[in-house]
Amino acid sequence: TKWLTQNLCYPAEAQRGGIQGKVVVSFIIGKDGTPAAAKIVTSVDPLLDREALRVVRMLPKWKPGTQKGKPCQTMVCIPIVFKL
Repeated sequence: TKWLTQNLCYPAEAQRGGIQGKVVVSFIIGKDGTPAAAKIVTSVDPLLDREALRVVRMLPKWKPGTQKGKPCQTMVCIPIVFKL
């Protein structure tokens, strides 16, 4: 979450409009730990949704999930809270 906080930019237009809320984004962690296939699960506003997707698509590699001791694809959902 520290990486996410450092790389998230609150859209200026959303700030001026007083738009805030929680955007939930889902994505898949591949067998090699690469995040892919990001999509919005819970939308707030197109401005905030776009920023949440932008940041999730920039995520560094994760530790992949394992099943029976072998790396496997894993679906992850994370909430990104935009609060003024």
